[in-house]
Amino acid sequence: MSKRMFLSPPHMGGEEFTFVKEAFDTNWLAPVGPHLNAFEEEFCQITEAKAAAAVSSGTAALHLALRLAGVTAGDEVICSTLTFVASANPILYQGATPVFIDSETESWNMNPVLLQEELTKRAKIGKLPKAVVLVHLYGQSADIEPILQTCQQYNIPLIEDAAEALGATYKGKMPGTFGKFGIYSFNGNKIITTTGGGMLVSDDEEAIQKARFWATQARDRAPHYQHSESGYNYRLSNVLAGIGRGQLRVLKDRVAARRRNFEVYHKTLSRLPGIKFMPEASFGQSSRWLTCLKVDPAESGVDQEKIRTTLEQHNIESRPVWKPLHLQPLFKDCACVGGSVAEDLFEKGLCLPSGSSMTDDDLNRVIEIILDLY
Repeated sequence: MSKRMFLSPPHMGGEEFTFVKEAFDTNWLAPVGPHLNAFEEEFCQITEAKAAAAVSSGTAALHLALRLAGVTAGDEVICSTLTFVASANPILYQGATPVFIDSETESWNMNPVLLQEELTKRAKIGKLPKAVVLVHLYGQSADIEPILQTCQQYNIPLIEDAAEALGATYKGKMPGTFGKFGIYSFNGNKIITTTGGGMLVSDDEEAIQKARFWATQARDRAPHYQHSESGYNYRLSNVLAGIGRGQLRVLKDRVAARRRNFEVYHKTLSRLPGIKFMPEASFGQSSRWLTCLKVDPAESGVDQEKIRTTLEQHNIESRPVWKPLHLQPLFKDCACVGGSVAEDLFEKGLCLPSGSSMTDDDLNRVIEIILDLY
């Protein structure tokens, strides 16, 4: 059996160990320390956000963003439906209910027209949502401008879930920095990793300071342990922040490598009948965190599941496109505006191995197995 090929494994750059060793040598291990402060500052330099709070996961960052936005029990929050469950779980943490919006075909992300129609309808009956969670999927930015304008029209805070889109651009600026809050993930499979971690960003520095307070168990300023608000154990450790600092230094290289993966796949596989790759929208550059495609079985003679299982037989991991959240049992009672586009992408979509450490041999191995199915 050939060596296991993972979908998107971690890829260290070289400087990470230097920063981690420094944390050990100085005994700045947890929970905070100089690497944590520096990681936040360097992240702001890259994203051009004014303030950032490094936390234990992208999910934690989104939870804090929702609380900062004032989401409480009984509220409704609009969310993209074609996404991982972590985009909506924090809505439940706050006792609120998600309302899902379908995708559009240009970016596979939230359809701005459907959002506009839904908010217009809700405004007339006095039932506006408390926030909008906009997901940037697989390294591709959503069409932020019309979505932001709609949110501003109704004074609804926009929270950008850019967990999968670090290194992408929207009209020259990084997604995650347009709304009231933006969140990023440094999970082990992301374009850069701290093994586990996330970042909350905003131009509201006071709000970010509040997030840091909540993320460290909401401990009041006192010589004893005093708490006036509920908090969380959400802060990233100084050691993991050291890994993040090393990873930031190779972010551009990681984006370039993943975009190259896409180009190699696209050059050969796009010629096959029934194969259509996730498009790169006209309004920005995708990081191509994952290379995704659609397989039309009527034209191809095979479906995405046949390709996936055949790759698995050769010890290669691939993955279906996210199952839309409105189809998940957890959210069976939640409303969804539209849904057919996301459902079609789920039915036909497949994510190919996309790690930034992939070699030509790795890419050719995947391509040849798929070609053999035709």
